[in-house]
Amino acid sequence: MYSNQIKAKVATLSAIARDVTQNKGTEAAFSGKYVDEHSDGSYHCVVCGQKLFESGTKFDSGTGWPSFDRAVDGSIVMHEDNSGGMQRTEIICSKCGSHLGHIFDDGPSETTGQRFCINSCALDLHKK
Repeated sequence: MYSNQIKAKVATLSAIARDVTQNKGTEAAFSGKYVDEHSDGSYHCVVCGQKLFESGTKFDSGTGWPSFDRAVDGSIVMHEDNSGGMQRTEIICSKCGSHLGHIFDDGPSETTGQRFCINSCALDLHKK
């Protein structure tokens, strides 16, 4: 039943959100709706609704994608990604397996030093 719910949700997503979450695509830099978002709340997986990031962990990385210095414990899984001639670490939702983005070690040194670089279309902001 759960997989049918996920399939039904995926069918309602925009073409770019479907490509990103299901085919490991990437939205264009500075095009996502959450790049310049500063509201309090939490960011959830657009496919299954699992909470992934708190707004207090979001920072402006200047890269063109929403960036966070940490994820909610247990909410993501990381995989090695050598696609496109690059060595990166992919981030997926631990509940439904949707692709979210990548993690890099160039985040704020005063916190975790990590930058979770996430596609806006893979997220749903629940404002406080």
